Amino acid sequence: MSDLECQSPISIRGLSKRYGKLTAVKNLDLEVNQGEILGFLGLNGAGKTTTIRVLLDLLRPTSGRASILGHDCQQDGLRARALTGYLPGELGVYFDLTGGEVLDFLAGLGGQNLDKQYRRELQERLEFPDTDLRRKLREYSTGMKRKLGLLQALQADPPVLILDEPTEGLDPLMQESFYELLDGLKQRGRTVFMSSHGLSEVARVCDRVALLRKGELALLAPIDEIRKLAARGVRVFFSEDLKLDPVFPEGVQIVELKTREWSLSVEGFLGPLLRVLATLPVKDLEVQEPRLEDVLIKYYRDDS
Repeated sequence: MSDLECQSPISIRGLSKRYGKLTAVKNLDLEVNQGEILGFLGLNGAGKTTTIRVLLDLLRPTSGRASILGHDCQQDGLRARALTGYLPGELGVYFDLTGGEVLDFLAGLGGQNLDKQYRRELQERLEFPDTDLRRKLREYSTGMKRKLGLLQALQADPPVLILDEPTEGLDPLMQESFYELLDGLKQRGRTVFMSSHGLSEVARVCDRVALLRKGELALLAPIDEIRKLAARGVRVFFSEDLKLDPVFPEGVQIVELKTREWSLSVEGFLGPLLRVLATLPVKDLEVQEPRLEDVLIKYYRDDS
């Protein structure tokens, strides 16, 4: 095992950042594992951008520390950034440059030795031909700028990726291609720290979610565990009309009762409800798994 593999890809310990009386991030502890895709969530102003800027040494923390693969982001920032591919929310570069010149320029700044074949494979996956790389950025659409941003973040095949809203501006087909690309990166042990407002996207590609609220970590859990925190929707269909006033077990809430159809909300295990239904003329049963949004929305509401 290499030295890099022994180090945590991203480690944040007791991180705080204050601007006068305003606290943007407060005592944040977060560890990201190798080969993990972590969804970094929160409303605007929750502290996500501040945290990312500390990781990139664009901001200095008031207290605490952050490191990438064992390299302190402030004391050894050059090495930490050399191991990181970063996609900003908006690619701020000279619009008189061509796409290819931007890629080469940014690779040169990072002292990166590029595998041209790997870059070409990325171009094919992102449907970004050489003809587009020869065009100046002022001619680029929003989607083209996003794809160029992804190319520059991925082109050196870094072990750590920090991506800010990576699919913003991409069409649905290109989003699918990006998700497949992410899966391939994960299989090769790359670590992805991804900020996103798309909860369905996070649910699809991320292993865990870290949610900031007013600068503090409000939730850190695997996607599967988060779904279990929300009630499931259950619809029960009967083969004949029912005329009764049912008594439901604890954790079952009535949404709507009809003579041949019940709509219920169930927290916890379904077993107690199934024992009740076993005595009735059930024709069919439909269980709706909770969405990530169903759990996280209460955290967002508390932050408003």
